[in-house]
Amino acid sequence: MNRKLAASLAVGMGALVALTACSSSSTSSTSAPAAGTSASSAAAPASSSAAAAPALSGSLGFNQTNLGKLDTALSAALKGKDLSSVNIAMVVNVAADYWKAGQVGFLAGCKAVGIPSNHCTYFAPPNGKLTEQNSELETLRSQGITGYSISAIDPASAKGTIATDMGKGIFVLPIDSPLPGTAAAGLYLGTPNTEAGYQAGLAMKQLLNGTGKVAILVGSLTAANATQRIAGFEQAIAGTNIQVVQKVNDNLQASTATSDAETILANNPGVNGLYGVYSYDGPALAQAVQSAGKASSVSIVSDDSDAQTLSFISNGVIGGTVVQMPYQQGFTGAYILAAEKVLGKAATQAILKPYIGSDGYTISSGVGLVTKSDLTDYNSLLTSLGISG
Repeated sequence: MNRKLAASLAVGMGALVALTACSSSSTSSTSAPAAGTSASSAAAPASSSAAAAPALSGSLGFNQTNLGKLDTALSAALKGKDLSSVNIAMVVNVAADYWKAGQVGFLAGCKAVGIPSNHCTYFAPPNGKLTEQNSELETLRSQGITGYSISAIDPASAKGTIATDMGKGIFVLPIDSPLPGTAAAGLYLGTPNTEAGYQAGLAMKQLLNGTGKVAILVGSLTAANATQRIAGFEQAIAGTNIQVVQKVNDNLQASTATSDAETILANNPGVNGLYGVYSYDGPALAQAVQSAGKASSVSIVSDDSDAQTLSFISNGVIGGTVVQMPYQQGFTGAYILAAEKVLGKAATQAILKPYIGSDGYTISSGVGLVTKSDLTDYNSLLTSLGISG
């Protein structure tokens, strides 16, 4: 591994360990309940008779230590191997700020492995359109791609394409959202999405003091990451007096999310909570709440850490945001894609196995929760990884 990069990662991991130790885990350290366990027994509902909800605090615990060990294991296995045939890509679902960290991580991972930049392609569809993603994949195939990580815009339509690509020996690694029912279902690098939704639900429960009506806005109602997050959110609020009254698909468009939220607030005066599932949803909902003059009466919980989201966290319009580590999805993803080509599927799987979760397919990039009290520490962490806002 490049010494400068190794030092940077060591600083980032060290900061993360220190930040995790000093961060309060009163809200977000409770994982989603195991199968067969009710959400209400895992986390008792807040009393609606309490005078006020306690201040929300976050957690900056991710999975950097384990992923660092995995990166080291893959690096050792690749040492001295011929990488000239490796030609990989990271293909995401939309050109959002959230993915900037993923791009930085992917390019850093390629450099650490020793793959030339012209054999490491990052692509984000400018408008989040399926046609854009499909067109890029076609271009990559014509350029002799050996593997790609992907956050699929439409998992159902991607099924045939993935089967064809993998049948031709191209390795496909799902990131951000798993791809059940496809040929790539056996491995996923990213956030355990049910757990992420559960953390969002716990945060909302605390912000609303256990009572209220919530609308959920999301870029897709069928993508696995969306359905799992919503399921986790609903598990966390089960047994409380919080109701989910609407789930709205904004089709990966921030402007649509804002107008949908404005309509919800205008037509449903009882709604006092909004959960934005995709990265652009947080700022979109915050703008809608401000336009409606309801910043003090409507609580927002979002996902991801776009610069605008963090700004709205800072001024108190968004109460908390559940954060991932897209940097590591890019960085470790580059290692996995290279190993699959150079070492082969079986040898790569043997290295990955100790790091795969109990579901049999997830390599977790971790879950955190950022609130106003954690913002300075979180920004320091991003800076240590070379990620600018």
